[in-house]
Amino acid sequence: MSRISGSPDVLRAIGEPRCNLAIWQRAPFADFGPLVEGKPQDLRFTCDVAGLPALLAKELKQGGYGGSAALHRALVEDAARLAELFCTAMDLARLELRLEVVLTDSCRKFHADYVTARLITTYVGEGTDWLDEDDAARVAAGETPRHINRLGPFDIGLFKGKLATERPAIHRSPPIAGTGAARLLLVLNPASKSFVDGADSGLSPPPHLA
Repeated sequence: MSRISGSPDVLRAIGEPRCNLAIWQRAPFADFGPLVEGKPQDLRFTCDVAGLPALLAKELKQGGYGGSAALHRALVEDAARLAELFCTAMDLARLELRLEVVLTDSCRKFHADYVTARLITTYVGEGTDWLDEDDAARVAAGETPRHINRLGPFDIGLFKGKLATERPAIHRSPPIAGTGAARLLLVLNPASKSFVDGADSGLSPPPHLA
């Protein structure tokens, strides 16, 4: 069951047994398009909430992200707020942050994540596709979903994963291959060593954070 609201308080609903997806709908507040110009590197690191702003600011600069210093600050401030909300909702001391520039149909198949829960937001490009329970059951049976929901840009999705429930949130990356479009995706995960070192993570940490 999904819970959707225009208030960040909805993210706490992920603790409810029947809720497998909490969505905070919010309006775009900046044009982050310049960040993905050039060849920025995907970022991945673990930290606590207090250490996130300085670390992310440094990684954005070293990772070749475009845009002004003010734009970098806007992203850092938002990521720090989301990290605080995520850790509060999940009762976490530390988290893993991933910032990815997506140019292909990455994770194009509907799936559930091998985590307790994962927070996803898209700053540039199309948001994440997700299914309600009826269509998730159709996909599990090898059928085509009747309706595909999509997060809007800047919407926050807190997706419950396989480690927390037998009915996890089913989602995918929106198909963009061949369109020339780029997506800037922020992902927050629990900082579990077994997950961070797992194949699901998909990214290697920068050398100075390894």
